[in-house]
Amino acid sequence: MSILVCGSMAYDTIMVFHDRFKNHILPEQIHILNVSFLVPDLRREFGGCAGNIAYNLHLLGADPLIMATVGDDAGAYRQRLDDLGLRQDHVLTVPRTYTAQAFITTDLDDNQITAFHPGAMMHSHLNQVADATGATLGIVAPDGRDGMLRHVAGFAEAGVPFVFDPGQALPILSGEELLHCLNLARYCTVNDYEASLMSDKTGLSVEQLAERVDALVVTLGAGGSVIHAGGQRIEVPVVKVDQLVDPTGCGDAYRAGLLYGIANGWDWLRSGQLAAVMGAIKIGHRGGQNHRPSRKDIARIHADAFGEEPWTE
Repeated sequence: MSILVCGSMAYDTIMVFHDRFKNHILPEQIHILNVSFLVPDLRREFGGCAGNIAYNLHLLGADPLIMATVGDDAGAYRQRLDDLGLRQDHVLTVPRTYTAQAFITTDLDDNQITAFHPGAMMHSHLNQVADATGATLGIVAPDGRDGMLRHVAGFAEAGVPFVFDPGQALPILSGEELLHCLNLARYCTVNDYEASLMSDKTGLSVEQLAERVDALVVTLGAGGSVIHAGGQRIEVPVVKVDQLVDPTGCGDAYRAGLLYGIANGWDWLRSGQLAAVMGAIKIGHRGGQNHRPSRKDIARIHADAFGEEPWTE
């Protein structure tokens, strides 16, 4: 089964300020804020929802297709995709733009100040699902607003089942647009905060939202996840880890496990368990794409957590 992953590709520039923001921001002067932070630690990570999901599917042994837009500065990212063996047939360079990127400064209390430049992501509507012939399963992950709506329509027109994953794009989609996307999707994934926000924007409870799709998956962080499917509430426990390093990209890793299970015809509990394993592996590493488990490693962690390996080969 060929999985088409629609969403953002981005660079994450992460800086560490070796002090606390509160020591340098005067509350009574917040109306004329003008501060500068020395950040001796800096790293640049490969990210974006589509990039992260495809990376994790690749770890699982799948051969996903990425549909995304990047800028003139995407050479390093394209080289990475080449090195990994991930196809770029539908990764479109938009001239005179930058690849989407986040600039994140973190202090010693783990507070963050983030600036996000969407760049080429705002042109994601230039891609069309219809061009990805052979796709039999898809996901519409956070991206430019017009692109997300176009990809939802494209999957529906092509008759390809897909996961609607609004994520960080929820604030830019109206309640009517969210319901329209749900009505066309086969599945939906959100975290607990996003589920509440979707309920507020649509006026429907989580249970009512779940009735519009075959499965509504709600991740709960340390509380695991809940899959609402067929009138059932399937609880998937979190997979315990030795060290919590960085949650960045955990949701994308979880979604890759879920997609892998759907693509292989697994039941929801089994799919959710693999998704939980992928999220747990990711959280032990910095960045969204620096974990490198083999399929054997994934199977071992799965067996330790749930008593059996996810596959037999």
